[in-house]
Amino acid sequence: MGDQIFADKTLLITGGTGSFGNAVLRRLLDSELREIRIFSRDEKKQDDMRKLYNNPKLKFYVGDVRDYRSVLNAVRGTDFIFHAAALKQVPSCEFHPLEAVKTNVLGTENMLEAAITEGVERVICLSTDKAVYPINAMGISKAMMEKVAVAKSRSSERTIICATRYGNVMASRGSVIPLFVDQILGNKPITITDPNMTRFMMTLDDAVELVLYAFQNGRSGDIFVQKAPAATIAVLAKSVCNIAGKPEHQILEIGTRHGEKLFEVLLSREEMASARDEGDYFRIPPDLRDLNYTKFVEEGELRISHSEDYNSHNTTILDVTGMEQLLMKLPFMRALASGHPIQPDI
Repeated sequence: MGDQIFADKTLLITGGTGSFGNAVLRRLLDSELREIRIFSRDEKKQDDMRKLYNNPKLKFYVGDVRDYRSVLNAVRGTDFIFHAAALKQVPSCEFHPLEAVKTNVLGTENMLEAAITEGVERVICLSTDKAVYPINAMGISKAMMEKVAVAKSRSSERTIICATRYGNVMASRGSVIPLFVDQILGNKPITITDPNMTRFMMTLDDAVELVLYAFQNGRSGDIFVQKAPAATIAVLAKSVCNIAGKPEHQILEIGTRHGEKLFEVLLSREEMASARDEGDYFRIPPDLRDLNYTKFVEEGELRISHSEDYNSHNTTILDVTGMEQLLMKLPFMRALASGHPIQPDI
Protein backbone atom coordinates (compact mmCIF):
# COMPACT_ATOMS: atom_id res chain seq x y z
CA MET A 1 0.00 0.00 0.00
CA GLY A 2 1.33 3.40 -0.89
CA ASP A 3 1.73 5.62 2.14
CA GLN A 4 1.05 8.80 0.14
CA ILE A 5 -2.57 8.54 1.24
CA PHE A 6 -1.32 9.54 4.70
CA ALA A 7 0.59 12.61 3.51
CA ASP A 8 0.10 15.52 5.91
CA LYS A 9 -2.79 13.73 7.68
CA THR A 10 -3.52 13.01 11.35
CA LEU A 11 -4.24 9.47 12.55
CA LEU A 12 -5.88 8.64 15.87
CA ILE A 13 -5.44 5.15 17.37
CA THR A 14 -7.83 4.40 20.21
CA GLY A 15 -6.47 1.81 22.60
CA GLY A 16 -3.18 2.78 21.02
CA THR A 17 -0.92 1.55 23.83
CA GLY A 18 -1.84 -2.08 23.12
CA SER A 19 -0.35 -4.68 20.81
CA PHE A 20 -2.04 -3.33 17.69
CA GLY A 21 -1.11 0.29 18.40
CA ASN A 22 2.56 -0.56 18.76
CA ALA A 23 2.50 -2.58 15.54
CA VAL A 24 0.87 0.31 13.64
CA LEU A 25 3.52 2.68 14.93
CA ARG A 26 6.27 0.39 13.70
CA ARG A 27 4.56 0.34 10.31
CA LEU A 28 3.57 4.02 9.96
CA LEU A 29 5.83 6.15 12.13
CA ASP A 30 8.11 6.85 9.16
CA SER A 31 5.20 7.50 6.79
CA GLU A 32 4.08 10.95 5.62
CA LEU A 33 1.59 11.25 8.47
CA ARG A 34 1.81 14.67 10.09
CA GLU A 35 0.65 13.43 13.49
CA ILE A 36 -0.28 10.17 15.23
CA ARG A 37 -2.46 10.41 18.30
CA ILE A 38 -2.50 7.67 20.93
CA PHE A 39 -5.68 7.57 22.99
CA SER A 40 -5.95 5.26 26.01
CA ARG A 41 -6.62 5.08 29.74
CA ASP A 42 -3.14 3.92 30.73
CA GLU A 43 -0.80 6.86 31.43
CA LYS A 44 2.07 4.50 32.37
CA LYS A 45 1.98 2.72 29.01
CA GLN A 46 1.73 6.09 27.27
CA ASP A 47 4.83 7.30 29.09
CA ASP A 48 6.65 4.08 28.16
CA MET A 49 5.72 4.61 24.49
CA ARG A 50 6.75 8.25 24.61
CA LYS A 51 10.23 7.24 25.80
CA LEU A 52 10.51 4.24 23.49
CA TYR A 53 9.67 6.02 20.24
CA ASN A 54 10.83 9.54 21.16
CA ASN A 55 9.17 10.97 18.06
CA PRO A 56 7.60 14.45 17.81
CA LYS A 57 4.84 13.06 15.56
CA LEU A 58 3.39 11.20 18.53
CA LYS A 59 0.78 12.94 20.68
CA PHE A 60 -0.76 11.27 23.71
CA TYR A 61 -4.33 11.66 24.97
CA VAL A 62 -5.39 10.19 28.30
CA GLY A 63 -9.08 9.32 28.22
CA ASP A 64 -11.67 6.59 28.01
CA VAL A 65 -13.93 5.71 25.08
CA ARG A 66 -16.77 5.52 27.61
CA ASP A 67 -16.45 9.29 28.10
CA TYR A 68 -17.74 11.13 25.03
CA ARG A 69 -16.04 14.41 25.90
CA SER A 70 -12.59 12.85 26.19
CA VAL A 71 -13.18 11.02 22.91
CA LEU A 72 -14.32 14.22 21.20
CA ASN A 73 -11.22 16.03 22.44
CA ALA A 74 -8.97 13.39 20.85
CA VAL A 75 -11.00 13.13 17.64
CA ARG A 76 -11.14 16.86 16.94
CA GLY A 77 -8.77 17.69 14.09
CA THR A 78 -8.07 14.10 13.03
CA ASP A 79 -8.45 12.71 9.52
CA PHE A 80 -8.38 8.96 10.18
CA ILE A 81 -9.16 6.69 13.13
CA PHE A 82 -8.12 3.11 13.88
CA HIS A 83 -10.45 2.06 16.70
CA ALA A 84 -8.70 -0.65 18.72
CA ALA A 85 -9.88 0.23 22.24
CA ALA A 86 -11.70 -2.75 23.71
CA LEU A 87 -12.09 -5.17 26.55
CA LYS A 88 -10.84 -8.37 24.95
CA GLN A 89 -10.22 -11.02 27.60
CA VAL A 90 -12.96 -13.63 27.55
CA PRO A 91 -12.99 -14.47 31.30
CA SER A 92 -13.10 -10.86 32.51
CA CYS A 93 -15.93 -10.06 30.10
CA GLU A 94 -17.83 -13.15 31.27
CA PHE A 95 -17.68 -12.02 34.88
CA HIS A 96 -18.31 -8.35 34.07
CA PRO A 97 -20.47 -8.32 30.93
CA LEU A 98 -21.77 -4.77 31.41
CA GLU A 99 -18.21 -3.51 31.45
CA ALA A 100 -17.74 -5.12 28.03
CA VAL A 101 -20.89 -3.37 26.83
CA LYS A 102 -19.73 -0.01 28.14
CA THR A 103 -16.36 -0.18 26.39
CA ASN A 104 -16.98 -2.29 23.29
CA VAL A 105 -20.48 -1.11 22.36
CA LEU A 106 -21.14 2.28 23.95
CA GLY A 107 -17.48 3.29 23.61
CA THR A 108 -17.62 2.55 19.89
CA GLU A 109 -20.81 4.57 19.55
CA ASN A 110 -19.10 7.50 21.30
CA MET A 111 -16.12 7.30 19.00
CA LEU A 112 -18.20 7.04 15.82
CA GLU A 113 -20.52 9.86 16.84
CA ALA A 114 -17.50 12.08 17.52
CA ALA A 115 -15.94 11.08 14.19
CA ILE A 116 -19.11 11.92 12.25
CA THR A 117 -19.56 15.19 14.14
CA GLU A 118 -15.99 16.25 13.41
CA GLY A 119 -16.01 15.14 9.77
CA VAL A 120 -13.32 12.46 10.06
CA GLU A 121 -12.62 10.92 6.65
CA ARG A 122 -12.20 7.23 7.49
CA VAL A 123 -12.70 5.03 10.55
CA ILE A 124 -11.66 1.38 10.84
CA CYS A 125 -13.13 -0.55 13.79
CA LEU A 126 -11.29 -3.68 14.92
CA SER A 127 -13.42 -6.74 15.65
CA THR A 128 -12.84 -10.44 16.28
CA ASP A 129 -13.84 -13.88 15.05
CA LYS A 130 -15.61 -14.29 18.40
CA ALA A 131 -18.27 -11.88 17.10
CA VAL A 132 -19.54 -14.59 14.72
CA TYR A 133 -22.05 -16.95 16.36
CA PRO A 134 -21.01 -15.44 19.71
CA ILE A 135 -21.32 -17.56 22.84
CA ASN A 136 -19.45 -15.36 25.31
CA ALA A 137 -19.88 -11.79 26.51
CA MET A 138 -16.78 -10.55 24.74
CA GLY A 139 -17.97 -11.93 21.40
CA ILE A 140 -21.52 -10.67 21.92
CA SER A 141 -20.26 -7.17 22.71
CA LYS A 142 -18.03 -7.19 19.63
CA ALA A 143 -20.92 -8.41 17.47
CA MET A 144 -22.95 -5.48 18.73
CA MET A 145 -19.99 -3.20 18.02
CA GLU A 146 -20.08 -4.33 14.39
CA LYS A 147 -23.83 -3.69 14.23
CA VAL A 148 -23.32 -0.20 15.64
CA ALA A 149 -20.60 0.50 13.05
CA VAL A 150 -22.75 -0.70 10.13
CA ALA A 151 -25.79 1.23 11.39
CA LYS A 152 -23.72 4.42 11.77
CA SER A 153 -22.33 3.94 8.27
CA ARG A 154 -25.86 4.16 6.83
CA SER A 155 -26.36 7.69 8.13
CA SER A 156 -22.82 8.96 7.63
CA GLU A 157 -22.41 10.81 4.35
CA ARG A 158 -18.85 12.06 4.77
CA THR A 159 -17.20 9.60 7.15
CA ILE A 160 -16.41 6.14 5.74
CA ILE A 161 -16.84 3.53 8.48
CA CYS A 162 -15.50 -0.01 8.03
CA ALA A 163 -14.65 -2.93 10.30
CA THR A 164 -12.06 -5.67 10.24
CA ARG A 165 -12.43 -9.05 11.86
CA TYR A 166 -9.51 -11.32 12.63
CA GLY A 167 -8.64 -14.31 14.78
CA ASN A 168 -5.92 -14.96 17.29
CA VAL A 169 -2.83 -12.79 16.96
CA MET A 170 0.13 -14.97 17.85
CA ALA A 171 2.12 -13.87 20.91
CA SER A 172 0.00 -10.76 21.45
CA ARG A 173 -0.52 -9.53 24.99
CA GLY A 174 -2.52 -12.01 27.06
CA SER A 175 -2.41 -14.76 24.40
CA VAL A 176 -1.56 -18.40 24.96
CA ILE A 177 1.86 -18.63 23.26
CA PRO A 178 3.71 -16.50 25.86
CA LEU A 179 1.95 -18.58 28.53
CA PHE A 180 3.25 -21.79 26.95
CA VAL A 181 6.78 -20.35 26.81
CA ASP A 182 6.64 -19.24 30.47
CA GLN A 183 5.48 -22.72 31.47
CA ILE A 184 8.33 -24.35 29.54
CA LEU A 185 10.97 -21.99 30.96
CA GLY A 186 9.53 -22.52 34.46
CA ASN A 187 9.74 -26.28 33.95
CA LYS A 188 5.99 -26.59 34.44
CA PRO A 189 3.62 -28.65 32.26
CA ILE A 190 2.03 -26.82 29.34
CA THR A 191 -1.69 -26.59 30.10
CA ILE A 192 -4.10 -26.89 27.19
CA THR A 193 -7.89 -26.92 27.30
CA ASP A 194 -8.79 -29.31 24.46
CA PRO A 195 -6.18 -30.73 22.07
CA ASN A 196 -8.69 -30.84 19.20
CA MET A 197 -9.69 -27.18 19.55
CA THR A 198 -8.70 -25.18 16.46
CA ARG A 199 -7.79 -21.51 16.19
CA PHE A 200 -6.96 -19.19 13.31
CA MET A 201 -3.31 -18.14 13.39
CA MET A 202 -2.20 -14.65 12.35
CA THR A 203 0.84 -12.53 12.99
CA LEU A 204 0.38 -9.00 14.25
CA ASP A 205 1.76 -7.75 10.93
CA ASP A 206 -1.10 -9.64 9.22
CA ALA A 207 -3.59 -7.81 11.43
CA VAL A 208 -2.05 -4.46 10.54
CA GLU A 209 -2.09 -5.25 6.82
CA LEU A 210 -5.77 -6.24 7.09
CA VAL A 211 -6.60 -2.86 8.65
CA LEU A 212 -4.59 -1.03 6.01
CA TYR A 213 -6.32 -3.01 3.25
CA ALA A 214 -9.72 -2.04 4.65
CA PHE A 215 -8.54 1.54 5.03
CA GLN A 216 -7.52 1.76 1.38
CA ASN A 217 -10.31 -0.31 -0.19
CA GLY A 218 -13.32 -0.10 2.11
CA ARG A 219 -16.67 1.43 1.33
CA SER A 220 -18.83 2.53 4.21
CA GLY A 221 -20.36 -0.39 6.08
CA ASP A 222 -17.95 -3.04 4.77
CA ILE A 223 -16.47 -5.68 7.06
CA PHE A 224 -13.16 -7.23 5.98
CA VAL A 225 -11.74 -10.64 6.88
CA GLN A 226 -8.28 -11.92 6.04
CA LYS A 227 -7.96 -15.55 5.01
CA ALA A 228 -5.82 -17.34 7.55
CA PRO A 229 -4.59 -20.84 8.34
CA ALA A 230 -5.52 -22.60 11.57
CA ALA A 231 -4.04 -25.21 13.87
CA THR A 232 -5.18 -27.41 16.71
CA ILE A 233 -4.09 -26.44 20.20
CA ALA A 234 -2.21 -29.75 20.39
CA VAL A 235 -0.18 -28.86 17.27
CA LEU A 236 0.47 -25.36 18.59
CA ALA A 237 1.73 -26.66 21.95
CA LYS A 238 3.93 -29.29 20.30
CA SER A 239 5.40 -26.68 17.94
CA VAL A 240 6.28 -24.33 20.81
CA CYS A 241 7.96 -27.23 22.66
CA ASN A 242 10.01 -28.11 19.57
CA ILE A 243 11.15 -24.52 19.03
CA ALA A 244 12.13 -24.30 22.70
CA GLY A 245 14.29 -27.38 22.23
CA LYS A 246 12.14 -29.47 24.59
CA PRO A 247 10.11 -31.77 22.32
CA GLU A 248 9.29 -34.13 25.22
CA HIS A 249 8.00 -31.40 27.54
CA GLN A 250 4.85 -32.46 29.38
CA ILE A 251 1.52 -31.25 27.96
CA LEU A 252 -1.41 -31.41 30.37
CA GLU A 253 -5.06 -31.26 29.29
CA ILE A 254 -7.15 -29.26 31.78
CA GLY A 255 -10.53 -29.06 30.03
CA THR A 256 -12.41 -26.32 28.18
CA ARG A 257 -12.89 -23.03 30.00
CA HIS A 258 -16.24 -21.30 30.29
CA GLY A 259 -17.05 -19.34 27.14
CA GLU A 260 -14.64 -21.16 24.83
CA LYS A 261 -15.54 -22.62 21.43
CA LEU A 262 -14.21 -25.80 19.83
CA PHE A 263 -13.48 -23.78 16.69
CA GLU A 264 -13.71 -20.16 15.62
CA VAL A 265 -15.67 -18.69 12.71
CA LEU A 266 -14.59 -15.67 10.68
CA LEU A 267 -17.61 -15.61 8.34
CA SER A 268 -21.08 -16.94 9.07
CA ARG A 269 -23.10 -18.89 6.48
CA GLU A 270 -25.27 -15.84 5.98
CA GLU A 271 -22.23 -13.63 5.38
CA MET A 272 -20.60 -16.13 3.03
CA ALA A 273 -23.72 -15.94 0.86
CA SER A 274 -22.94 -12.30 0.08
CA ALA A 275 -19.19 -12.08 0.73
CA ARG A 276 -16.87 -11.07 -2.08
CA ASP A 277 -13.62 -12.98 -2.48
CA GLU A 278 -10.79 -10.49 -3.03
CA GLY A 279 -7.84 -12.88 -3.04
CA ASP A 280 -6.29 -12.73 0.41
CA TYR A 281 -9.40 -11.13 1.87
CA PHE A 282 -13.17 -11.41 2.05
CA ARG A 283 -15.32 -8.29 1.87
CA ILE A 284 -18.75 -8.42 3.53
CA PRO A 285 -20.83 -5.58 2.07
CA PRO A 286 -23.42 -3.99 4.36
CA ASP A 287 -27.09 -4.88 4.20
CA LEU A 288 -28.55 -1.68 2.78
CA ARG A 289 -32.20 -2.65 2.86
CA ASP A 290 -34.22 0.31 4.06
CA LEU A 291 -36.06 0.75 7.32
CA ASN A 292 -39.52 -0.26 6.11
CA TYR A 293 -38.40 -3.88 6.76
CA THR A 294 -40.25 -5.29 3.74
CA LYS A 295 -37.26 -7.24 2.43
CA PHE A 296 -36.51 -8.59 5.88
CA VAL A 297 -40.01 -9.93 6.48
CA GLU A 298 -41.57 -10.74 3.12
CA GLU A 299 -38.65 -11.69 0.86
CA GLY A 300 -36.41 -14.69 1.39
CA GLU A 301 -32.74 -15.32 0.62
CA LEU A 302 -32.01 -18.44 -1.41
CA ARG A 303 -28.22 -18.26 -1.41
CA ILE A 304 -27.85 -18.94 2.32
CA SER A 305 -28.98 -22.56 1.98
CA HIS A 306 -26.15 -23.23 -0.49
CA SER A 307 -23.27 -21.79 1.54
CA GLU A 308 -21.27 -22.75 4.61
CA ASP A 309 -19.38 -20.63 7.09
CA TYR A 310 -15.62 -19.96 7.01
CA ASN A 311 -14.15 -21.44 10.17
CA SER A 312 -10.96 -22.75 11.73
CA HIS A 313 -12.02 -26.34 11.00
CA ASN A 314 -12.48 -25.88 7.22
CA THR A 315 -9.63 -23.47 6.43
CA THR A 316 -6.06 -24.62 5.75
CA ILE A 317 -5.00 -26.68 8.78
CA LEU A 318 -1.33 -26.49 9.71
CA ASP A 319 0.69 -29.50 10.82
CA VAL A 320 3.55 -29.19 13.33
CA THR A 321 6.08 -28.27 10.63
CA GLY A 322 3.82 -25.61 9.14
CA MET A 323 3.00 -24.22 12.58
CA GLU A 324 6.70 -24.00 13.46
CA GLN A 325 7.41 -22.12 10.23
CA LEU A 326 4.67 -19.61 11.03
CA LEU A 327 5.83 -19.21 14.64
CA MET A 328 9.38 -18.53 13.49
CA LYS A 329 8.17 -15.33 11.83
CA LEU A 330 7.92 -13.92 15.34
CA PRO A 331 11.06 -12.34 16.88
CA PHE A 332 9.82 -13.65 20.24
CA MET A 333 9.98 -17.25 18.98
CA ARG A 334 13.26 -16.81 17.12
CA ALA A 335 14.82 -15.60 20.36
CA LEU A 336 13.44 -18.66 22.16
CA ALA A 337 14.90 -20.96 19.49
CA SER A 338 18.31 -19.30 19.88
CA GLY A 339 18.32 -20.01 23.60
CA HIS A 340 17.99 -16.34 24.56
CA PRO A 341 14.28 -15.87 25.32
CA ILE A 342 12.85 -12.39 25.49
CA GLN A 343 9.52 -10.92 26.48
CA PRO A 344 7.06 -10.28 23.65
CA ASP A 345 7.39 -6.64 22.59
CA ILE A 346 3.65 -6.46 21.93
